[in-house]
Amino acid sequence: MNPNEIPFIIYVEETPNPSSVKFVANKLLLVSGATAEYKNAGETKDAPIAQKLFQFPFVKSVFIASNFITITKQDGIVWEEVRDELRVFITDYLNKGNAIINKLPQQQVPKDSSFKETISINTQHVPPSNDVENKIIEILEQYIRPAVESDGGLITFKELKDGVVTVQMRGSCSGCPSSTMTLKAGIEALLKRLLPDDVKEVVSEAL
Repeated sequence: MNPNEIPFIIYVEETPNPSSVKFVANKLLLVSGATAEYKNAGETKDAPIAQKLFQFPFVKSVFIASNFITITKQDGIVWEEVRDELRVFITDYLNKGNAIINKLPQQQVPKDSSFKETISINTQHVPPSNDVENKIIEILEQYIRPAVESDGGLITFKELKDGVVTVQMRGSCSGCPSSTMTLKAGIEALLKRLLPDDVKEVVSEAL
């Protein structure tokens, strides 16, 4: 590391999901808006840091965003036993100048409800096909996404069909016991209030 360069400092934040912890850096890890999620070691060929993290047997999934890494652990492991080990490893890895991600992962998502065609996206919103979908994405970006990211997760728009908005939740929000409550009490209520004629319900698609 360049002696004049500010070193990486990593601190730990708990998330609403007891299985996930957020490791926050004092500098950007990815360009703003970019995210990457890895569910297993086989998905990590273009992500050196994720490859290394999956060498820890208790790591179940890795989610990387602008300045944080959310790690979800396997059941049967207590965070107090492994949290500091991970923090030290991530700090050392970054300060040695090692690569984080060489190429963002592509995710295949259905193009329509038939599931016969798929399009590739970089874990971002499915492109809107009309003004209502565009408004939904704007609301998610402005009101919802910052709060979800602060909890170590990510929310993206999937589709609007017959008044039902489908979203996908990643990182600490994936499988989180409190995410359903957040979905109904927060996201659904907000979208129904701002788009009363278009949104009847919000559901989350399991990933």
